[in-house]
Amino acid sequence: MTQQDMILAIDQGTTSSRAIVFDAKANIVALAQQEFPQHYPEDGWVEHDPEDIWDSTLNVVQEAKQKAEQSGGTIVGIGITNQRETTVLWDRATGKPIYNAIVWQDRRTAEVCRQLSEQEGLVQSKTGLLLDPYFSATKVAWILDNVEGARDLAEKGRLCFGTVDTFLINRLTGGESHFTDATNASRTNLFNIHTQTWDEELLALFRVPAAVLPEVKDCADHFGETTEAVLGDVIPILGVAGDQQAAAIGQGCFKSGEVKSTYGTGCFALMNTGDKAVASSSRLLTTVAYRLDGKPSYALEGSIFVAGAAIQWLRDGLGLIENANETESMAAGLTDNQGVYLVPAFTGLGAPHWDPDARGAIYGLTRDTGPDVFVRAALESVCYQTFDLLSAMSADAAAPLRLRVDGGMVNNAWVMNYLSAILDIPVDRPKIVETTALGVAYLAGLKLGIYGSFEDIAASWQCDRTFSMTLDPDKREALLGGWHESVNRTLS
Repeated sequence: MTQQDMILAIDQGTTSSRAIVFDAKANIVALAQQEFPQHYPEDGWVEHDPEDIWDSTLNVVQEAKQKAEQSGGTIVGIGITNQRETTVLWDRATGKPIYNAIVWQDRRTAEVCRQLSEQEGLVQSKTGLLLDPYFSATKVAWILDNVEGARDLAEKGRLCFGTVDTFLINRLTGGESHFTDATNASRTNLFNIHTQTWDEELLALFRVPAAVLPEVKDCADHFGETTEAVLGDVIPILGVAGDQQAAAIGQGCFKSGEVKSTYGTGCFALMNTGDKAVASSSRLLTTVAYRLDGKPSYALEGSIFVAGAAIQWLRDGLGLIENANETESMAAGLTDNQGVYLVPAFTGLGAPHWDPDARGAIYGLTRDTGPDVFVRAALESVCYQTFDLLSAMSADAAAPLRLRVDGGMVNNAWVMNYLSAILDIPVDRPKIVETTALGVAYLAGLKLGIYGSFEDIAASWQCDRTFSMTLDPDKREALLGGWHESVNRTLS
């Protein structure tokens, strides 16, 4: 790869699609982003129109590609990272989706999960996951059961299932490729993370026909090539990983015990556990961190459904702010939280509670409670939820000694300082905060031979700022006590 060669990273997220072009030294050459609509047909339901996902992705890819090529470079490979678990089913012949994408946040299959609760031990032993509407398996079955004729078409092999990576790969390659990678497969509740294969017993349990499944590849692999009709050029797709695993790769978390936490729509903390799939006794998830040359590495993961989404709610739902940037000064202007706690269970609670029926609540309101207090309570909730995740990791594996962070919220210095104080460990923010896109650019670069190994990538990681604020121990315990009391009152 020459200095003019570049890698295009597609970062297809929950609320927006982005495309970022990196040069050979991992510098950002071009960036484009486009939000797309969210659909909430019923309480607890969250959907995307797959055509909105595709159109927004194509728009940002074309924009970023054009910007990058104006600098004189050439895109030689593509990496794709995506919102995980979100489920799409489409016609194999036409490529047309048969229903909206059911988003990872969606809770419509909560009752199905309850009915299967006696099978949770089996599911966890094979997949490392729990029985929850979050994962893809029950979403697939719901579409097959609720779209007329879908199950019959699926049994005949005329439908394709995929998480968003698979859907985009299929579209970019003109319908040629039906592939996913091991990280995305590991989030479906259909994939055995120990044998690295789709599991027949799980397919039968969740009633998903094997004929709809994509082929599972390594994270750095050949997933096909874009067609000229789609992108104007034939470019190989060489790196794929679900967004949280991609962020861990972008953060250089390759050693056992290293932890990263991403603050986007939700918050997701991953601890690398090396070649050992650690079974969680704290209701965390055991998942594939990445797979290279057929060899998986594993991670413990804690999933929080609402982080940045709480700030979006303050802006769009309540109209308390016009821009997320306002929240830093609003929170910093208060000496404390005035005893107000927000439990943002808008779509249930994730780890370590896994309560799909919990709903958001705010406690401690008085006549003096104003917009600034609401904002601070929302920001604090992200830090408290992270504390709960890292406490669970400490119980399952090892206590994290420091935390690497990324995602949109890490630009808020108040949040990062408060996070370090609540966790009581240093919090490191990298120079390149676009770690999710960077992670799949690294994977494509591995396949192209730009990087020789993960050691090369880890050596290039650079810290922008370390946050290490401290709180009086008694005050910290009191704040956490108030949070845990609020959570207990919110659980269904």
